[in-house]
Amino acid sequence: MALSITVPKEYGYVLLAAASTSVLNLWLGTYVGSYRKAARVPYPNAYATATEAAASKEKYLFNCAQRSHAQFLEQLPPFLVTLLVSGLKYPVLSAGMGAFWVGCRVLYAIGYTRPHTEAGKGRYWGAGYYIPTLALLVMSGMTGWSMVSS
Repeated sequence: MALSITVPKEYGYVLLAAASTSVLNLWLGTYVGSYRKAARVPYPNAYATATEAAASKEKYLFNCAQRSHAQFLEQLPPFLVTLLVSGLKYPVLSAGMGAFWVGCRVLYAIGYTRPHTEAGKGRYWGAGYYIPTLALLVMSGMTGWSMVSS
């Protein structure tokens, strides 16, 4: 049985939310680069060693910045899949959840690199990204279910 999909006009907001993650990725790259420069961690080293990070606040903060970028990249594929799928049925809500997710990722990176927080606990500033992550997961499941049950 064939299923035709009509993409709502508002799906453009979903695409804008998805595209904003590329801007965020560029920003995170330059953000990490500024910490790399301050810590004097040469390429191709992805991180300062644990010994170096324990001895130098700059190297510790570079590791935090680098980890915030890596964690963003780990979360990006499932976020984009659920955003694009859920946006077929719930475009405005999905786009709003996408914008919320991007904002939380900025807070996550900034919080993670706060110089006066221990063990990277400043990243909890952006922990709200779990809300749109779960919302998009549920909405994408509902979108899929509505397709197979129609």
